[in-house]
Amino acid sequence: MVTPPLTDTPPAGPLAGVRILDLSTVVAGPFGATLCADLGAEVTKIELPDGSDALRKLQPVKDDLSLYWKVTNRGKRGITLDVRKAEGRALLLRLAAQADVLVENFRAGKLEEWGLDFDTLHAVNPRLVVLRLTGFGQTGPYRQRGGFARIFEAMSGLTQLTGEPNGAPLHMNFPMGDTVAGLFAAFSIAAEMVRMRSDPDARGVEIDLSATEALFRMLEPLAVEREQLGLVRGHHGNRATYTAPSNMYRSADGVMFSLVASSQPIFRRLCAALEHNDVPDDPRFADNVNRVANAQALDALLESAFAALPFARLTARLTEAGVPHTKIYTIDDIAADPHFIARETIIRLPDPDLGSVPAPCVVPRVKGRPAAVPRSGPALGEHNEAVYGALGLGEQALERLRRDKVI
Repeated sequence: MVTPPLTDTPPAGPLAGVRILDLSTVVAGPFGATLCADLGAEVTKIELPDGSDALRKLQPVKDDLSLYWKVTNRGKRGITLDVRKAEGRALLLRLAAQADVLVENFRAGKLEEWGLDFDTLHAVNPRLVVLRLTGFGQTGPYRQRGGFARIFEAMSGLTQLTGEPNGAPLHMNFPMGDTVAGLFAAFSIAAEMVRMRSDPDARGVEIDLSATEALFRMLEPLAVEREQLGLVRGHHGNRATYTAPSNMYRSADGVMFSLVASSQPIFRRLCAALEHNDVPDDPRFADNVNRVANAQALDALLESAFAALPFARLTARLTEAGVPHTKIYTIDDIAADPHFIARETIIRLPDPDLGSVPAPCVVPRVKGRPAAVPRSGPALGEHNEAVYGALGLGEQALERLRRDKVI
């Protein structure tokens, strides 16, 4: 992994020319805006002057440097601004007049409370798209509720799908609810930019994005299987209840690995690799419907076969047979995997404090258009002079704004 030179040059890409003001905090909104920055958008991160965004203290932190901030806000310019103050509000409106998108994730009604309602924003820029990312949306009885990823995961039905059969539901050790909402935010912005670019007379819109609804959108079969089959899907450990075999298993030397062999040809190849050629002809395992119904018996058979082989021999057999499987990776495994190394799945972001920091690559890849490497997330107010200078504010004006804690 080669460390590129430190640069503030925004990456080229399909969203080049799109100007985004990122007023959002912590993970969901910033992640969505960062995905747009990865694809070429010019994103300006706006923080309160006191640097109180919770992401700056969220682990991992090293020597008071927020590592999470550096990777989640990569590729952005950073300024400070207190939009709750009259001068701060006026400056935001000047910035909004030149922007394409404003992203915010405050509780419903906060922008209105600060005099930054949609009509006011549109008065200075009728083409501005305002994306409002909240836990539960701008309407409904829960509109004023705050929350975090685990709340959205629990209420969407996602958490209920994870855990051992006789145990409690489990949260994963990562705010998946935030990143899923961020994906929907980036998708929403890209979709609106297609519309705006195709019509010079188009007006911007207000996007009402609920993180809980974004998570529920992923869980497509839950509602229909409940209505049509009377099923309420729950947690069943690592075993899938919709296809079989699909579970986590252990080799003779204790390596945990995941394996899926749900299609008929793959299941037959799995049985052949384990020298159990008669199993596919057992009526209990004849097709996926029967295998799911008899998953416990099938897993008992497979667990016995896997427990007799060390993982090196087992993976060689399964790979040769074309059976999808993998040991459970840690970040150490990802960093050492030859496939990920060949594709440069981990890139290094130029960083003024640490030289460079590792982060996931830009996704997706486009053939013939290499993605530029973004720099790490900005320091507090790092680009104040450049951004406000472009609005015509000189050093004396900036110093006064700093003194008044507007920036």
